[in-house]
Amino acid sequence: MRQRFKQGWVRFWMQRMGPGRAGRLASLLAGVFTPPYKGRVALAHRFERGYIAPSASVSHSRLQLGRHIFIGDRVVIYQRHNAGPVALGDYVELHRDVIIENGSGGSLSIGARTGVQPRCQFAAYVAPIMIGARVQIAPACAFYPYDHGMAPGIPMIEQPLTSRGPIVVDDDAWLGYGAVVLGGVRIGAGAVIGASAVVSRNIPAGAIAVGTPARVVKMRDELPTLAAAIAHAADQET
Repeated sequence: MRQRFKQGWVRFWMQRMGPGRAGRLASLLAGVFTPPYKGRVALAHRFERGYIAPSASVSHSRLQLGRHIFIGDRVVIYQRHNAGPVALGDYVELHRDVIIENGSGGSLSIGARTGVQPRCQFAAYVAPIMIGARVQIAPACAFYPYDHGMAPGIPMIEQPLTSRGPIVVDDDAWLGYGAVVLGGVRIGAGAVIGASAVVSRNIPAGAIAVGTPARVVKMRDELPTLAAAIAHAADQET
């Protein structure tokens, strides 16, 4: 009886969840019987409308939400002047303290089943940020497709925004903790970026890149061969 009441309670309020004030109140009430933090992801997966935490701050007229999206505690999605769309695909997860802002013609798209861990920042100004499907983004990563001009004789605060081009992260890539990705960069499908790397040039598909600036140290398809070589060497020693 008690379990049926809980299930009915959650279902009732999740059907009323949304980015507005009333929808946020509904998500607060829906989570009464659910563990906090990532425990609420289960609500997003269960209901097509997804889950937006009551403490999230969403102020964007061009926000496009897929099915079963998860927007966690204190996430900020903010629109500035001349902002393009922000599109989140099905089953996208934005965990706590992620900040998304865009303006000056910039836009952001995040593909289906991509997970963004806490404290990541997406500042889509001037040029777009395009994240593929099933990309894994560790905490504290940052994406900046723009820069400030540095012409002499003009105060920095008055310098125009410039860009080398969009940021593109292809499907199934994995970015380690604290990686920074700059404008004009494409990270290929299945590439792995090491922790704290600064990516300022293209990384090919399937590559493993580390350092500042990030450089390729190995290809993922070499790893099985390396493992086999180590195993063979160990066999020779016994």
